[in-house]
Amino acid sequence: MISVRSLALAALLFAAGPLHAQTFQDWMSPEVGDAWDDGYTGQGVSITVIDDFNSNDRFIGDLGLGNQFQTHGNWTFQQAGMIAPDADMYQKDYTSRGAVRLKRRSLNVLNLSYGIYTPSSRDPDAIRWSLQERSIISYAETGKAVVVKAAGNDAIAIGSATDDGFIDALNVALTGADSVLFVGALDTNGTTADPASLASYSNYAGTNTDVQEHFLVVGVDGDMTGLYGTSFAAPIVTGYSAILGSKFTAATPVDITNRLLDTARTDTISGYDVTIHGQGEASLTRALAPNSIR
Repeated sequence: MISVRSLALAALLFAAGPLHAQTFQDWMSPEVGDAWDDGYTGQGVSITVIDDFNSNDRFIGDLGLGNQFQTHGNWTFQQAGMIAPDADMYQKDYTSRGAVRLKRRSLNVLNLSYGIYTPSSRDPDAIRWSLQERSIISYAETGKAVVVKAAGNDAIAIGSATDDGFIDALNVALTGADSVLFVGALDTNGTTADPASLASYSNYAGTNTDVQEHFLVVGVDGDMTGLYGTSFAAPIVTGYSAILGSKFTAATPVDITNRLLDTARTDTISGYDVTIHGQGEASLTRALAPNSIR
């Protein structure tokens, strides 16, 4: 049995072009506003959100635009676009199964706020992936796209089994890939004066060094938005990736991935531990600091 789950706690469409107004919201890190002030808003970058856009499952939240009642996919799509308001935005329903098509002459960032669960007793190598997941895994392994994956909400290490004996096989398949970013959730945006803690539900890096080296955390202020879960951590890092791409226009997906990992902060996290927080809290300001990256 294979089960596809969105990674939210609360609860084939296509669109292109910048769709979101550039309006800073209190749930965002102040570093986002600083990046916008410097002219980096995701322009020239393509974000594709693979998620639930077609089901009847909807829930209420507020990203600063008033209460809305939306599908999980519309929430993650909106959030990524609010962080990187000038990125070209695309939607793909996660049940469509066809291969994800990358956009030409553009940095491509893929947002995966879902998991694919299978019994932990099953050999992950025996899974027959759909064209959709096969293409995503290939892009991460070959460095053709930044693949941002929500860590999950079972309060376990990535790659471990849940209490009911299931494992997120998509996390396992992406482990060790060159341009993957696993994203866990902090309970708020951290500062040195007020360090943040890992959200109680968030999966964490664990002892696998391949995961640790590609694991980041960011604040998910659910008390403010009504939206909890690593589903809403991943779109923040997706937006950060697009913002970096709008400054470093010659950077590859691997360059962008490594830049976010290399510049993550540990001093804004309470009790930082690499087995819990991976490389630390993503820092847009630090990542944007140099004139060029390679």
